Parts: sequence; C-alpha cells; structure tokens
Amino acid sequence: MNILIAGDIVGGPGRLAFAAVAGRMKQAGQVDFVIGNAENAAGGRGITMPLAEALFAAGADALTLGDHVWDQREIVKALDREPRLVRPANYAPTCPGRGWSTFETPLGKVTVMSLQGRTFMPPSDCPFRAADAILQRGSADLGKIIVVDMHAEATSEKIAMGRYLDGRVSVVVGTHTHVQTADDAILPKGTAYLTDLGMTGPKDSVLGRDVGAVLKKFLTGMPQQFEVATGDVRFEGLLVTVDEKTGFATKVKRIQEKIS
Repeated sequence: MNILIAGDIVGGPGRLAFAAVAGRMKQAGQVDFVIGNAENAAGGRGITMPLAEALFAAGADALTLGDHVWDQREIVKALDREPRLVRPANYAPTCPGRGWSTFETPLGKVTVMSLQGRTFMPPSDCPFRAADAILQRGSADLGKIIVVDMHAEATSEKIAMGRYLDGRVSVVVGTHTHVQTADDAILPKGTAYLTDLGMTGPKDSVLGRDVGAVLKKFLTGMPQQFEVATGDVRFEGLLVTVDEKTGFATKVKRIQEKIS
C-alpha cells in the first residue's frame, strides 16, 4: 500500500497545493491512502467542516489535527460525527472527537492515530501512554497498517515517539513545526519515520504567515494580524510504501513539490 501524508496544510494556498498534488497522485493510482494534517487549513487557525469536506473531495481519506483544533468553534460538534477528522488522542477523555480512526480499504484496514507532544505545547496527557492504550485494543479495532501523526514542537520528543513505537506501528511522522526535516528513514524494527513532514502552503513566509507582520511582532512585541502568505506555494510530505501483510514499511520518500 502506498500512503501519502501531507505536512501542515496552511490556509487557501495550502488547500490548493494539497488538491493539486494529492488529487493528481490519487487519480493516477500512485497512492492508495491519503492523510493530511489540517489544523491550519482555515486561514492558518483550525478547520471548518466545509473546508474539511473540500479536502476530502480533493483526495484526503483522513485529516489529523493538533493544538489549533478548537480555534473554529463550529468544528467542535462535527468532531463527534466525522470519523475522518482525528484530533490528538491524549486530550482529556471528555473532549469531543476521537484520537484514532480505522478505515476499510481494498488493501485492508488502516488506522490513523493523532498524538500531541507536551514540550513547549499546551497541556495534555502523556502521548506515550495514550499510544499504548490504543495499541492494546488489538486487531479487532485496529488495522494491520497504523499511521501516527506526532504533533509536537520538540524534535527530541518526536524522535523518542518514533523509537518508542518502532515495530508496533507502520509509520510515525511529526507535524507542527512546518519545516521539513531530512531524516526520513525506516527504523530498525520496520517503522517508517520522519521528524517533520514540513508545510503544505506558502514557503515565502514565516511558517506560512506574512513575513512583514511576523517581523514586526518580533521587533516590537506588539500584537499583529498574521495573514496567510501567498508566495512560493509547495506541497511537502512523505510517501510511504507499506507491506499490507506485515504492516511494516518497505520504502519512504520525502516529497517537496512547488505549485506556484
């Protein structure tokens, strides 16, 4: 099975880039399952259900979320009824939504799990224990292929999660920092890994936002309106080939494609 995973989709430019690349690859039969981190899809802050539906129509089979999940109030009720939206599993048990979902595909079941780091991030429960609790559910609930989005600031925390889950899941990828790393690998026990997928959106920016506004914030300390930038739009992510019989990765390839 070929799985395409897109780094943080930022605003309108990111949505267009996602549709251009993921849509083309899926229609061409180059990928069997598509995941995107969409917590920045709505103007860089959160996601709405209409935007989620547009990303699903563009080729996404599942969308993971992160610390901006609550930024658009209207999405809160949708999280309980839409299994394709996966927020971090290590949030409080009473939070709306789900931290993992399993999907039926022609090549077998795929489970998508979201976790959020705790270093330099908003408070949350332990992501390592949350992952353990999900994996203990067994084959009745989980697919042979399991993809984990570790939404975290610290590279050390992402690497630690990759090593912790090596041999227990198919893929561990990091999101949140919007800068693609160059450490794509298959770990010793068969799990595909990348510390950060990067950003699907405008690279002529500061993490997807207008450069001038961000610089003014750093120089003055005064509040600024961070509009989504528009230049040098790219798709960034990872293409992973997984043996559907074993659930282990056989090939990884970083993707960075310029759209405009």
